[in-house]
Amino acid sequence: MKLAKAWRLGMKDMQILPPPRHRGHQLKKPTWILVLISLVCMFLVVAYIYPPQTSSACYIFSSSGCETFSSWLPPPIREFSDDEIASRVVISSILNAPPIHSKNPKIAFMFLSPGSLPFEKLWDRFFQGHEGRFSIHVHASKEKPVHTSRYFINKEIRSGSVDWGKISMVDAEKRLLANALKDPDNQHFVLLSDSCVPLRDFDYVYNYLMYTNISFIDSFEDPGPHGSGRYSEHMLPEVEKKYFRKGAQWFTMKRQHAVIIMADYLYYAKFRDYCRPGMDGQRNCYSDEHYLPTFFHMHDPNGIANWSVTHVDWSEGKWHPKSYGEKDVSEQLLKNLTSITESVHVTSEERKETMIMPCLWNGMNRPCYLFARKFTPETLETMIDLFSNYTSSSSSS
Repeated sequence: MKLAKAWRLGMKDMQILPPPRHRGHQLKKPTWILVLISLVCMFLVVAYIYPPQTSSACYIFSSSGCETFSSWLPPPIREFSDDEIASRVVISSILNAPPIHSKNPKIAFMFLSPGSLPFEKLWDRFFQGHEGRFSIHVHASKEKPVHTSRYFINKEIRSGSVDWGKISMVDAEKRLLANALKDPDNQHFVLLSDSCVPLRDFDYVYNYLMYTNISFIDSFEDPGPHGSGRYSEHMLPEVEKKYFRKGAQWFTMKRQHAVIIMADYLYYAKFRDYCRPGMDGQRNCYSDEHYLPTFFHMHDPNGIANWSVTHVDWSEGKWHPKSYGEKDVSEQLLKNLTSITESVHVTSEERKETMIMPCLWNGMNRPCYLFARKFTPETLETMIDLFSNYTSSSSSS
């Protein structure tokens, strides 16, 4: 009882005690905490703007080095150069401009060949009856072509020499695009080689390309030696390694994208100067396999299909794709090619990762291919004999 009474007395006494005269010391604690937090924030900001350059400096932040410390922070925002700003403004303006509709929309078929086209008679069969819905442009880099079809007469453009794997290949593509763009009715542009053949009839190809709003440009990430291994840091700052892509050169593209390629010089120059055979002594880079895939991945990734509508067979694992000779060509082969509905990419790493994606046309899974290569000239007559059968059966799929 005495203890309880004493406790109550003590509490009562405490309540009537006058407040302490010096409370300023207690108020300083939150102030010191704020000062400490401000100093830490300032330290982090300085470290972000001026990151540590030596391993000893990195150890201050973390024993695991700068990589761990930098992972705490958002990536720095790079300031674009004047040329980049100008280029991006032009690209954005073209992409956002309303498309110009033609009363007579056409497809421009652009043939890249050293000379005469061995499958001209087959293409003649393909074009028959569709006059006014297409235009033809031929870039013959070595000799003047001899024609067997009226559709190809006087369709050669002024051509330059083309060396395999060099920027002159891209120059020839741009030359074809520039000449085809002169016709305002050309709304879609198809790049074909002298060994290409049609897998579908004209109406199927026309509808497939005209009634979608994307370009069929092949583009995928290959972390192996024949993909990102070809990248050069000389492309910085405009082209970063994380954007570097690979793909087949045989594209089809809408007019909007063709105009953008004509307007581009900044990124083209990077690939001209730093993506070529014999770079740094041993490393080879081929601009026709990397320029367009990288460019459109950077500037309009949702505007491309990421696969080509021209089939090529790389299953032999050689520097060049499989060639189809007389013994290979049959109606069954063509049926197999036209029934493929998935695009396959294989990386060049030692483990060779295979990436498979459905060929989506306006959101629907459709057959992937409209054309195929490499067919040898000896298959011409067989292909002509088979043309009506395989195109009529495949058009219904």
